[in-house]
Amino acid sequence: MTTEIKVPVLPESVADATVATWHVQVGEKFTRDQVLVDIETDKVVLEVPATCDGVMTDISQVDGATVLGDQVIGTYSEGSAAVAAPAAAPVAAVAATSAVNVIDIVVPVLPESVADATVATWHVAEGDTVSVDQNLVDIETDKVVLEVVAQDNGVIGKIIHVEGDTVLGAQKIGELNAGATANTTATATSEEAVSSDELASPSVRRLMTEKGLTAADVVGTGKGGRISKEDVAAAANSPKGKPAAAPVAKAAVPAVEELGERTQKRVPMTRLRKTIATRLLAAKNETAMLTTFNEVNMKPIMDLRKQYKDLFEKTHDTRLGFMSFYVKAVTEALKRYPAINASIDGDDIVYHNFFDISIAVSTPRGLVTPVLRDTDQLSMAGIENGIRALALKGRDGKLSMAEMTGGNFTITNGGVFGSLLSTPILNLPQAAILGMHKIQDRPMAVDGKVEILPMMYLALSYDHRLVDGKESVGFLVTIKDLLEDPTRLLLDI
Repeated sequence: MTTEIKVPVLPESVADATVATWHVQVGEKFTRDQVLVDIETDKVVLEVPATCDGVMTDISQVDGATVLGDQVIGTYSEGSAAVAAPAAAPVAAVAATSAVNVIDIVVPVLPESVADATVATWHVAEGDTVSVDQNLVDIETDKVVLEVVAQDNGVIGKIIHVEGDTVLGAQKIGELNAGATANTTATATSEEAVSSDELASPSVRRLMTEKGLTAADVVGTGKGGRISKEDVAAAANSPKGKPAAAPVAKAAVPAVEELGERTQKRVPMTRLRKTIATRLLAAKNETAMLTTFNEVNMKPIMDLRKQYKDLFEKTHDTRLGFMSFYVKAVTEALKRYPAINASIDGDDIVYHNFFDISIAVSTPRGLVTPVLRDTDQLSMAGIENGIRALALKGRDGKLSMAEMTGGNFTITNGGVFGSLLSTPILNLPQAAILGMHKIQDRPMAVDGKVEILPMMYLALSYDHRLVDGKESVGFLVTIKDLLEDPTRLLLDI
């Protein structure tokens, strides 16, 4: 029985696609679920697997051809490859064992607002032994990193999408041979290493023939020394008789450019960094942003903290920091100035009757703003514990989408890095953001005398379309008064 090989249904926004790589050639046998051809769109690479064992009979659209969704690009005969060849790829060799079950490694279901994601980091390689619940790969979206864990004990089979690839929700990115051991795949792996046919796909072998090259002339940069079209092109352009040097893989090592005695490296922006750049530029271009400043004497808070920090930590099992005072003061000020706790939605102003404050957290991946919710209902200890938990999750890349969304006002503390004064940029769609800075001893005039006091600058950036100058200044002065007399925070006055 003859079966047609068709291009998968393309997304609505994609008009056509390109035949990227045929992994089989006419007359070649294959097994069920083996990938026959890769179809490349402007965003992702789609794989077309075999629905049963068979033999390739016709390829009507070769590598590089432009095709449409659901178009027939080849045919194969079913049932002719029921007996698998002994020197099959490692995954096939493992699958032949009755105790082994091949489990697809798939991208988690993405949130509604997220269209696609990026394979950030594979923590395992093909042939590695893994245990159940072990983290296999990190998938990065615009805001969070999602972990994909092993569903069972076994050995990693194929890794289909490498680091840096763009993937969709529920898309297959690899295979786990559940129940297998490293010894199960040892023989097949060694056979694969010595077979030049296995080191290159049919299209790559055809290109090598056209260039007059053999496998010995080309240095493969793929996993297990596999040869790509880029490797063939590099070998063809290198001096005759001298194999091309292995190019640096984009996803693993940054490209280094030689500039005489100096060098520079080029790395792609991460999804998070792209999102940060887009949002900051939007805040500058789409709002009437203005910043007002004030300064606060931190001595009362520092004295109070010094007096009670040991007792506070013993009682609540958490340290007493400055952020709990900042959050308490901001929450009280938001109650008095509801316009700053509002946002613009089209031609409407949305006033929020709750107090969710975003806390800017610096992480290895970039600046994120997880949300501390219902701060008006939290104690000082509750605020400290909440901020600490968000900071740890941000550092480890464990923040969930729910913890990253929402927020009516943002606090950012550049003082921890030594910043003396800055103008923070709005965190859209919020109406304002408060910047805290370095506490520094300065001479101040107090009752006609000069005293050395620990002073800190406050900076409030706000959207002038929604917040007037009188409200912004009053809001900032309220925070100053509450911080300089923290007793008022306790007495709610």
